[in-house]
Amino acid sequence: MKKVIIKYLVLILLPCFTQTTFSQNPIDPGDPPNNKDIPGFYKSRLTDIDSEIAGLKKGKAKVVAITPGGLPVYAVYYGQKDDFQSQANYNSALGAGNAAYYAKKDSCTKPVVYFVGPVHGSEGEGIAGLVNLIHIAETGKDYRGREWPELKKYVDQCRVIIIPSGNPDGRKRCPYDSFVNLPCEMMTKYAQGTRKDGTWWKHPRCKGLHPMKGDVAMLGSYFNDNGINIMHDEFFAPMAEETKAIIKIARDEAPDISVSLHSCCCFVPSMLQNYHTPLFMKKRVAELASQLNKRYMSLNMPHMKEGWAMGIEDDDPSFPPKRSFNLTSALHHVSGTMSFTFECSHGSLSEGDDESIVKYNRILDIQLFLYQEMFNYIINNRLYWE
Repeated sequence: MKKVIIKYLVLILLPCFTQTTFSQNPIDPGDPPNNKDIPGFYKSRLTDIDSEIAGLKKGKAKVVAITPGGLPVYAVYYGQKDDFQSQANYNSALGAGNAAYYAKKDSCTKPVVYFVGPVHGSEGEGIAGLVNLIHIAETGKDYRGREWPELKKYVDQCRVIIIPSGNPDGRKRCPYDSFVNLPCEMMTKYAQGTRKDGTWWKHPRCKGLHPMKGDVAMLGSYFNDNGINIMHDEFFAPMAEETKAIIKIARDEAPDISVSLHSCCCFVPSMLQNYHTPLFMKKRVAELASQLNKRYMSLNMPHMKEGWAMGIEDDDPSFPPKRSFNLTSALHHVSGTMSFTFECSHGSLSEGDDESIVKYNRILDIQLFLYQEMFNYIINNRLYWE
């Protein structure tokens, strides 16, 4: 026990002596201030995660990594883990012709659902959704007091792993708790950072320097305190402890479905295809995307136009490929999971006039209905490995 305590203290204290730590980036004079009207149910801060973790009764929380800035990365677990009788890693099992050598899944084992909270610190919408999901798992209600019996039932039926924030360093550094009613340019600036000459890195050029070190005046919240964009880490030799933890959970838990939660200045929430997976898996992702869009449409929520369908591409014939191998890709290739990226709306001003902006209630509903449709899909369309 004494050795465990010492090891835990070392994990906490070591980054303080070996890495550069950052405080919250200040908001530049002339930029809009942080929103003051954020409702209490919108739990997008690291302190909200800490409070939720402290109140757990049904779920179990573990610190799965310590960031370069010395912050804990939490994973919250629901449901007993089944014994999948693993005798090989996923890719070796495929080499042997049967994924069951990695994880034997049948009707007697529970579906495993994996939620990876925002690895870009400015994208707090996913944190707000996941903190509310944990609260629903614990109480049956979200922080608005709204009951979610179907979602609660799904959590009880499954093995569920939730990482509320995949990049606490970046979240701590982001000075905005929400971009609702703010110009989208503020997200661009504080998410992706600035150069020493004051110009903004912007997307996609912010991915052209990695780690983000050197020509950096303000380190954007895309990155951890070591300048690593976890979405684009080196997955065969991860540079970030956060990445290692996210991948290890996938390898150990063999999730049936996984999502990496993101946000952008789009008005319409959307799933993004995982291009570096077999065609069969791409079709499943497209099927869920259509199902989710129809659900949003039926609820008069922001959605793609009627008849919309996600494109399904086979292998990219171009070189270099147009699509990157990212965290979502890595999750599939380490565990066989049905993995995808989800982009939520920020609610920023670039999305239209005041009447069309996505506000806090809608953002939370966008998240929670996504989770509900994920559970519904995988419970009714599960793949058995026997």
